[in-house]
Amino acid sequence: MVQQLPAADQIPADINHYGFKTIPDVLAYTCEKFGPKPAYTSFGRTLDYNELDRLSASFAVYLQKETNLQPGDRVAIQLPNLIQYPVVLMGALRAGLVIVNTNPLYTAKEMEHQFCDSGAKALIIHKSMAHKAEEILPNTQIENLFVTQVGDLHGFVKRNILNAAVKYLKKMEPNFYLPDALPLREVLLKYLGETPEHVEVVPGDTAVLQYTGGTTGVSKGAVLTHANLISNMLQAENRLTVPGVDWTETVISPLPLYHIYAFTVAQVVSLLGGHSVLIPNPRDISGFIKELHKWKMSTFVGLNTLFIALCSDEKFLDVDFSNLKFTASGGMALNQSTAVLWKEKTGCDITEGYGLTETSPAVCFNPPLANRIGTIGLSMLHTDIRVIGTDGEDVPIGEAGELCVKGPQVMRGYWQRPKETACSFTDDGYFITGDIATLDEDGYYRIVDRAKDMIIVSGFNVYPNEVEDVITQHPDVIECAAIGVPDIKAGETVKVFVVSSNPDLNREDIRNWCKGKLTRYKVPKQVEFADDLPKSNVGKVLRRMLKSPQPDAN
Repeated sequence: MVQQLPAADQIPADINHYGFKTIPDVLAYTCEKFGPKPAYTSFGRTLDYNELDRLSASFAVYLQKETNLQPGDRVAIQLPNLIQYPVVLMGALRAGLVIVNTNPLYTAKEMEHQFCDSGAKALIIHKSMAHKAEEILPNTQIENLFVTQVGDLHGFVKRNILNAAVKYLKKMEPNFYLPDALPLREVLLKYLGETPEHVEVVPGDTAVLQYTGGTTGVSKGAVLTHANLISNMLQAENRLTVPGVDWTETVISPLPLYHIYAFTVAQVVSLLGGHSVLIPNPRDISGFIKELHKWKMSTFVGLNTLFIALCSDEKFLDVDFSNLKFTASGGMALNQSTAVLWKEKTGCDITEGYGLTETSPAVCFNPPLANRIGTIGLSMLHTDIRVIGTDGEDVPIGEAGELCVKGPQVMRGYWQRPKETACSFTDDGYFITGDIATLDEDGYYRIVDRAKDMIIVSGFNVYPNEVEDVITQHPDVIECAAIGVPDIKAGETVKVFVVSSNPDLNREDIRNWCKGKLTRYKVPKQVEFADDLPKSNVGKVLRRMLKSPQPDAN
């Protein structure tokens, strides 16, 4: 085993030839080296690295001069994939703040929990979500609110056309009353040309609170340091760099930037001076494919369900794949049938990796020149993995066990949850992933099952207890249990077993009860009524007995 592995406050020196200490260091290097090159594009507006530098600096100056925010305070970002995202992200980090990435699909209740748990004092939000923020802001510590629209960084004509179309034609911006909210566009332009005051930040300082969940269903923040994120960026650079191949020329990025997978990939692309084409709504497959026709993509970053959806549309065949060099898959298991279909349609193999929110995220990734479909690849540099049995000892090669990981990308712990943090690590410091894996003689890992009850719907985590908590609040429900069942499009979908006191209660009653209380992908698709639920001797519901035998993830 690898010994003396770097911790959450250390960046491995042998891959850090840049001398980075913080994320703003990465930004400064990138902007100086690649200034006029395109960095991010959304809705037809391309931001180059020079603009990213100027706008993020202006935002940092505003935060320092006109708010009471202090280094270490948390700022929540709740935006779709717009070019404003990297601007406010980098601006806040330059001001020494901690980022709280927030899902734009959240309900008001979910927003309130995350804002309160993180202690966020500022929020940058898209206008489509502002009406939900209005409901819960009085219950939070948020004092600084910035609101943006789709076209805010476009020119005058297109800005007004885009913003009017979203508000009046698509009706995606419900009315709200937030008199203290500031227009982000005005804030970003106010201090253009000024440089923020230097803030002393060290590699071990927290950069991001990345929220995830657990088998308890309570969303909790993984504390990711500057060293965690930079280490994983450099590990990814090491794994994905192929001499003579520039895969970062035009990177199609449909996965949401608030998700750790896309969040880190976008930084890797920037580190290499690449161009990320941000897709704000990948669920609109027709519109997505229309956007793809505009680009000669070099890389596509996606997951299993998205690959299937695109390949199922005949217009996808007309996309130009002549420059496609690399397709990355993560977030959920890649089905071999999907990999074969993608190769048939695009001529490009899918390269799969594996990671978690708590590991910034990459733990393993297939080497591009030694890709093995059906595996998650080799461990990243400076990453030690153990596959252990129920006795806590390493299992022999080829046998299944729980995957545990140690490395510089592993989180410091869960935000303000010392007990859960302690339970998530082995006595010798390995993070317990909850996934069951095997290791072959060549060092390639394969995920074969999940030890936890987590359900993954289209790459999004759904925690059974959270669903059950909502449903059992219904006056006619005695108890219920939620499990994941296979779904062709989403990989898995939520199914609930309900014990009811009302014989007239039906499936739609349950689904309607959940709507507004849970994000759409968490709402049960299948509902089955039962007289009782299987339980252990101590009364714990045995979800595993509700599941039919499932095939291997790969």
